Amino acid sequence: MQPLPTVQDVMDTKVPTLSPSTPVLDAIDFLLKNRVTGAPVVDADGTLLGILTEKDCLQLVARSAEPENVRDLVGDLMTTELVTIPPTMDIYYTAGLFLKKSFRRFPVVEEGRLVGAVTRFDILRAIRQPAVRDRWSRNKG
Repeated sequence: MQPLPTVQDVMDTKVPTLSPSTPVLDAIDFLLKNRVTGAPVVDADGTLLGILTEKDCLQLVARSAEPENVRDLVGDLMTTELVTIPPTMDIYYTAGLFLKKSFRRFPVVEEGRLVGAVTRFDILRAIRQPAVRDRWSRNKG
């Protein structure tokens, strides 16, 4: 039996990240520029500390913060309760996690360090790849 395709086969290893000391308004510009809905927050060693999402940033709007008065840093608003996955997790189990959680992406972490990210789109794209489709067919039967 062929091994199941894993997250490391489909994940993005070039993940735009933020520092906890980045001003939130700069982080919003970063999210907009990179056309992403969230970004992992890491320290200088690449250790994952949290994630800043568009939902986190909406706190500024909800409290009617005037942009010129915003002094928040990414570390003040980021989500720190994270669900991460290892690069060795198979994509079928990962698909199940996406169904259970309302996340758009999972940070991929190995030994505490961010090594990539996988999105729902990555999983969908993977099942259309011929090599993955062939393994899927063999493993189902």
